[in-house]
Amino acid sequence: MQKVARQLGRAVSTISRELRRNAATRGGGLEYRATTAQWHAERAGRRPKQAKLALNAALRTYVEERLAGVVVAPSGAPVRGPAVSWKGRRHGPRKVRRWANAWSPEQIARRLPVDFPGDETMRISHEAIYQALFVQGRGALRRELTACLRTGRALRVPRARTRRRGKTFISPEIMISQRPAEAADRTVPGHWEGDLILGLGSSAIGTLVERMTRFTLLLHLPRMTGHGHEPRVKNGPALAGHGAQAVRDAITRTIVTLPEQLRRSLTWDQGAEMAQHAGLKIDAGVRVYFCDPHSPWQRGTNENTNGLLRQYFPKGTDLSMHSAEEIAAVAATLNSRPRKTLDWRTPAEALDQLLLSANKGCVATTA
Repeated sequence: MQKVARQLGRAVSTISRELRRNAATRGGGLEYRATTAQWHAERAGRRPKQAKLALNAALRTYVEERLAGVVVAPSGAPVRGPAVSWKGRRHGPRKVRRWANAWSPEQIARRLPVDFPGDETMRISHEAIYQALFVQGRGALRRELTACLRTGRALRVPRARTRRRGKTFISPEIMISQRPAEAADRTVPGHWEGDLILGLGSSAIGTLVERMTRFTLLLHLPRMTGHGHEPRVKNGPALAGHGAQAVRDAITRTIVTLPEQLRRSLTWDQGAEMAQHAGLKIDAGVRVYFCDPHSPWQRGTNENTNGLLRQYFPKGTDLSMHSAEEIAAVAATLNSRPRKTLDWRTPAEALDQLLLSANKGCVATTA
């Protein structure tokens, strides 16, 4: 007990009283239990306290106007905008989106000291605003104002749920931090970046971009038989055409046509379509590395290329309508476009020059 008191910087008597006060007495003894102490603390903290937004009308009006105020045109006329519902099963229960000022609770909380520097009553934390929206009984803000949050969530997502989103097929030794340095500085060819561009109805096209030459390969990912007609089978194949097996087969089929020196590594995001990366390494002889979560800039070359491809495959269109020949034609068009970063050479010319110099080196070695 004395050691605990020294570490906490408190008197021994304080620690002793805390232990006795929060002891579990059901067994007849005075054994301290953390769960009992937490129960006592929660019970002592209960009190009929009204929320600050319910008591302060001026503060409540300020928060509501910044959160849900109507968008106003330069002429001063209000612009209502369309009411757009969320689509897709991954979004969960959300309010219909509508146009509003849509300040985030943190923006509102941080702006209050700027607008009211001398008024301490005009202060609130962003957490208090969230609780006023999501927690019933705190009733200071109308529940429908959640439609003005950028996520549109009608219910709050527990933090524990977000922490469980790690991918089981990813281990530390295949993260981008373990990728060879030669890939980062683009001095050696054969290091690729990959991704999927998605379209209407869960259609997709795979993209592979070589980091040094910007040469692009496109993967044809047609829908499988039964898509849209047969019920989805749990743990079955992804009938949309871009499941792990389909992506693995498409990459293998495409990249094995290249010489071995052009198959050094592939960098991908943490999408589930790369769950079979170990099999891809065996089939195609290419090592796969994964970016950090929410870090698209670690595949900047690929992201830039995906933006160029949207000229041919716009968002909101069905990408499954394009045949393999059409996709190959788009790739050839992109590879024949001169690039400033290549000193106005085309990616095809840069790749041809690399292959030619590699062949000359092989001939000189055998001679």
